Amino acid sequence: MHFSIPETEVCSGENGSTYVAYNIHVNGVLHCRVRYSQLLSLHEQIKKEYGSNVVPAFPPKKIFTLTPAEVEQRREQLEKYMQAVRQDPLLGSSEMFNSFLRKAQQETQQIPTEDVALDICLSNGQKISVNILTSDQTEDVLDAVATNLDLPEDLIGYFSLFLIRESVDGGVTFVRKLQEFELPYVSISSLQSSDFHIVLRKSYWDTAYDGDVMDNRVGLSLLYAQTVSDIERGWILVNKDQHRQLKSLQEKGSKKEFIHLGQTLKYYGYIKFDPCITDFPEKGCQVIVSAGNNELNFHVKLPNEQMKEGSFKVTRMRCWRVTSSQVPLANGTTNTCSSSKCEVKLELAFEYLMSKDRLQWVTITSQQAIMMSICLQSMVDELMVKKSGGSIKKMLRKRHNGSIYRADGQQAVKSPPLLDSPNTNREQIVKLSTKLSSMSLLGISASNSANDISGNDFHGNYAFEGIGDDDL
Repeated sequence: MHFSIPETEVCSGENGSTYVAYNIHVNGVLHCRVRYSQLLSLHEQIKKEYGSNVVPAFPPKKIFTLTPAEVEQRREQLEKYMQAVRQDPLLGSSEMFNSFLRKAQQETQQIPTEDVALDICLSNGQKISVNILTSDQTEDVLDAVATNLDLPEDLIGYFSLFLIRESVDGGVTFVRKLQEFELPYVSISSLQSSDFHIVLRKSYWDTAYDGDVMDNRVGLSLLYAQTVSDIERGWILVNKDQHRQLKSLQEKGSKKEFIHLGQTLKYYGYIKFDPCITDFPEKGCQVIVSAGNNELNFHVKLPNEQMKEGSFKVTRMRCWRVTSSQVPLANGTTNTCSSSKCEVKLELAFEYLMSKDRLQWVTITSQQAIMMSICLQSMVDELMVKKSGGSIKKMLRKRHNGSIYRADGQQAVKSPPLLDSPNTNREQIVKLSTKLSSMSLLGISASNSANDISGNDFHGNYAFEGIGDDDL
């Protein structure tokens, strides 16, 4: 999650006085509006609970009214503070921090606590209505969905709620995975658009865990619906012969066999992102990125209109980072940014081991950069659990309960000092543990067919040369 405080507002208090409010954005969207005193109170609570040596520095109080320059300085300091707290594995996942954000979100949107019905979409387009409170957090809503569907408690952690945006042509954009610090009803209501929906989707990557889900009738139906949906929208590649086999299984109602065949297809279980821009293999290339099978897959359109395909394995990424910056709108009339004339530009950059002793940064410019980063992190979490011999069920259950499982007490990632960057608004990079360097991946191998989108790939032409699963 990318936290920022890009702007402040002067608001009126109850007694007619004015105060400065700081607008906290998550992924470029307003999450809540808070006063300095509220953040100071949070800081004091965190310091009391975890100790002064753990808590990052907080901007000091001022006796006199702040000048515009001092307000700007405090905004920058508070932004760094919020980012530091969120990135800390202990503080960022604490109930104290998350409950503060949930309460602030509800107060900002001025939505009272009351009983409501919330629509949740399934992968097949079906909607179910769950009765919740407007103040219910993501975990509560997920539990309500599971109860409605009769999904067993031990399978709840295998699924998550995602915020999606549906386009006029039926296309789907995954905006983000709903987090523990937000209230789903408030989040969807604040967008004030019927284009946005909350959808239930599996939250793991390793297809070996499909078996756990398919042993249950409801889990089987959910996984089947997702597989059918991904095939229909073109996320999973299917040739004519495979299509005939799938159609036959569908007509027979053979859900398990349908899924088993789906598992052998290219891009099964991947999330496909909207077209965006990358600097690999050349600057300014258009690319379609997909995440799955412990990799980011690139389908790149080169300047000469040639299409190339290649994959970046998460085990070969030394680190990654997400940066944001405010840029003028394309139709803006000025070169300076204001809240009404600017948009947030997001970039995901990762350092990749292209060949022995050669690392290279690869950058993706996309409004879904945060979602891509979340996908990478969850892949790393699964790999760490698998390498340590831990239980995926335990990890998913703890993730569902608001904390991340770390094998052997180690963090899956660590955050070293910031790298130099032209962006003034940036978060710390996420660095993979060296434990991953010796790991090998077990994925589903599917050869390209004449009916696939492209039989061309990067191998042998660009920096991917000589790198394969056998080298990991």
